[in-house]
Amino acid sequence: MWKKLWKSIAAGTVLAGLCICLAASDATASIEGLTGSSFTLTAKTGNITTGDGGSVFIWGYANGGSTVQYPGPTLILQQNDMITVTLNNQLNVPVSIVFPGQTGVNATGGVQGLLTREAPPGGSVTYTFRALQPGTYAYHSGTDIALQIEMGLVGAIIVRPSGAAMTAYGTADSMYDHEYLFLLTEMDPRIHEIVRFQGPEGLAGKNYLTNYFPVLWFINGRCAPDTMLDSGVPWLPAQPYNCMPMMHPGERLLMRVIGGGRDLHPFHHHGNHARVIARDGRLLESTSGAGADLSHEVFTIQSVPGKTADAIFEWTGKGLGWDIYGHTPEDPLQPNEYAPDHGKPFPVMLPEKQDLTFGAMYGGSPFLGVQGGLPPGQGTENAEGFFSYMWHSHTEKEMVNYDVFPGGMMTMLVIVPPGVPIGMPMEQREEK
Repeated sequence: MWKKLWKSIAAGTVLAGLCICLAASDATASIEGLTGSSFTLTAKTGNITTGDGGSVFIWGYANGGSTVQYPGPTLILQQNDMITVTLNNQLNVPVSIVFPGQTGVNATGGVQGLLTREAPPGGSVTYTFRALQPGTYAYHSGTDIALQIEMGLVGAIIVRPSGAAMTAYGTADSMYDHEYLFLLTEMDPRIHEIVRFQGPEGLAGKNYLTNYFPVLWFINGRCAPDTMLDSGVPWLPAQPYNCMPMMHPGERLLMRVIGGGRDLHPFHHHGNHARVIARDGRLLESTSGAGADLSHEVFTIQSVPGKTADAIFEWTGKGLGWDIYGHTPEDPLQPNEYAPDHGKPFPVMLPEKQDLTFGAMYGGSPFLGVQGGLPPGQGTENAEGFFSYMWHSHTEKEMVNYDVFPGGMMTMLVIVPPGVPIGMPMEQREEK
């Protein structure tokens, strides 16, 4: 199926890959990762695949003895739990982990480094801390940071609030229906090739870390269009996490955005503004207990290296000026429908079908959840009549894979029609 979808992308039609995540279950979209309070991570070498078909050598964190991951495993913690992370090092250089935003981190074993205790080659170190503050955080190597983060030693941490499910911070204004992670990184493959064949010492005198020139950009370790594949596809063993935000009209979608690299990334979310409610794992509140009273709306989240942002995105079709369902004024309202647009006609007359060329994602109708007549073999990838919006870096060069468009730091938001569930991979759905 993906060969056909890629042809649609390359031909300039509506971006594809959307239907693979529409569901046949009512599962809530939540972030994948490791849960619990005790974790073992192993620093080792591996390779990742890029959207242009290339392969890049990396260093990364693995879950115990499993395959190395880029980014490292997402750690999903519960507020107030005492957390233990043991790092085993299979690299030939010292490595470590630092936990920005966490307080009272203690480290035992290994050797003392500049920022924390480090695991020497073949050694290990154990870190403990109490997860006091709910929110979105990163973790990364604290050893030779510029090189080791570039090589892939970075991951995400989510701390869930105690006793307040489906909220980011235990407050009403942080409630959500679905949540998605956007860990944004970039790579300069020249650095990776030198480290692969010559080791870090091969970088001496070459100024690659100062004359940094990335040509690959990632969301959760994948370049588009791979961002829109299912999580855990077997041909991307080192890149298990996808990024395919989906929601029904009127639902609240929590965006957890992490600047995991060294560059700024203006992450642009078409379709509506998002309300930023927290930064760096701290609610934007004027006083304790006030809620996110300092929250603010943005149309592009400025993702800063080493920083995180949490934002709530909502969509009802408000402001489009026409009825997204194709209602007449006499029809009943849909749940969460933007009432002032109810029954308003579509603002233009569509050309006759024989005058059009159809993309795979056009279902034959401009209305949400409605199908229209199409020539045989057309509109095959939008059986539900969903809407889609591109979400991407607004530094336009970051929407390529090594200068090949489209790709890079890009995915799609899918507005799913009411009554169509979210959650099950397309492969399972087709089997049913």
